[in-house]
Amino acid sequence: MPDDLDYVRKLKEAVRNFDEDGVKMITEEAVRAGVDSSRLIDEALVPGVREVGERFERGEVFLPHMVMASDAVDAAVKIIEPHLPKGKEVKKGRIVMGTVEGDLHDLGKNVVIMMLKANGFEVFDLGRDVSAETFVQKAKDVGAQIIGASSLMSTTRPYQREIIQEVERQGLKGKVKVIVGGGPVNLEWAKAIGADGYGRDASEAVREVRRLLGIED
Repeated sequence: MPDDLDYVRKLKEAVRNFDEDGVKMITEEAVRAGVDSSRLIDEALVPGVREVGERFERGEVFLPHMVMASDAVDAAVKIIEPHLPKGKEVKKGRIVMGTVEGDLHDLGKNVVIMMLKANGFEVFDLGRDVSAETFVQKAKDVGAQIIGASSLMSTTRPYQREIIQEVERQGLKGKVKVIVGGGPVNLEWAKAIGADGYGRDASEAVREVRRLLGIED
């Protein structure tokens, strides 16, 4: 009979193989067998999808694979949630994400969102061409701790600064953190505009979010 570690290994492998049906089947079996639900999340689902994200960034897999892995993890979490210990929350924090005003590119943002969701964060996707006021108002409305602002064109990059200024104008500095990223964005720019964090790619964005929220690996 499989032990807990066997289930963890099988579940992680199914995520790595983008096998949604396999992920659901193994998760259901593991829950019935009494495997700790938190362990399934922390030792199988999260590291499995992280690996897929790292492979995506190396060009070894493509966006459809990321989507399949993310969908598989979402399906597993739905099975696991009712069995989590009382008081245990899957969601680790609330994040508002969007592409800045004037910018209609969202591929990179969407990958980051998938990675964040797969890592247990609640993400509110504002889409593309989002004003600074909309970013900040949504963060206030949902009680988000972090705003993630993507820019894929050098001409729209200054709008990231406007979001930070809007956070300050509304007296939210220190309460709502801003993380920036995108093709024309680098660490120097993030520091120059006073951003709280910078994500070069999806994996780094997740690490930055965890750092800003004080979540240890």
